Amino acid sequence: MGIPVKLQVFEGPLDLLLHLIDKNKIDIYDIPIVEITNQYMDYIKAMEKEDLNVMSEFLVMAATLLDIKCRMLLPKEVNEEGEEEDPRQELVEQLLEYKMYKYMSYELRDRQVEGEQLMFKEPTVPEEVMEYVEPVDLDLLLKDVTLAQLNNIFQDVMKRQIDKIDPVRSKFGKIEKEEVTLPDKLEYVTEYAKLHRKFGFRQLLEKQNSKTQIVVTFLAILQLMKEGVIFIEQEQAFDEIMITSRVES
Repeated sequence: MGIPVKLQVFEGPLDLLLHLIDKNKIDIYDIPIVEITNQYMDYIKAMEKEDLNVMSEFLVMAATLLDIKCRMLLPKEVNEEGEEEDPRQELVEQLLEYKMYKYMSYELRDRQVEGEQLMFKEPTVPEEVMEYVEPVDLDLLLKDVTLAQLNNIFQDVMKRQIDKIDPVRSKFGKIEKEEVTLPDKLEYVTEYAKLHRKFGFRQLLEKQNSKTQIVVTFLAILQLMKEGVIFIEQEQAFDEIMITSRVES
């Protein structure tokens, strides 16, 4: 005699099977097919039969359970690898997959409920607040950087530029004065900072091709620090001095 099942709405035959498995605290990997089949058949007998499409789905699963029940009574089949085949294996895989998607739907439903509790509004920041520019504190900008450290980096870069010069070939040809202006370097460093956002102080100076360019670039960096366009920091003594752009690209 089958165990009475309290009727409720199920989304399909797999949903009903999961309900019976959970209710009877059955291991899904070791389903007692006879007991579950009897309970399942009791349920579909009590179902309303107006909707033939819904009933057909449950009847197909009933036929599958009866087929598995019969196969369980027969001698176990052996596959090509010599292992015994479990007639319930395919059903177990379907139940596990359905259970996974069912719990995922619960998660999405909970997120939807949480999302419906949130409210958004368009920004209403006053124009004078939008146009406000934070004052630049030069002492704060240079608190971890000393002139001695800047000078050491400057001298090191200058020495590298001298080492690149060929002592023989540099004496040939016509030497012309290189025109390098501070406004040009201010524009160059500003665009470089926008593009790279954060970079090393030494990295920028090493990209210059001459002593004059290095000097003017160095002056441009000091000017942009004063204007608050860039921010310079050094985490620890003797670490690389990093430059960060404060201008949106």
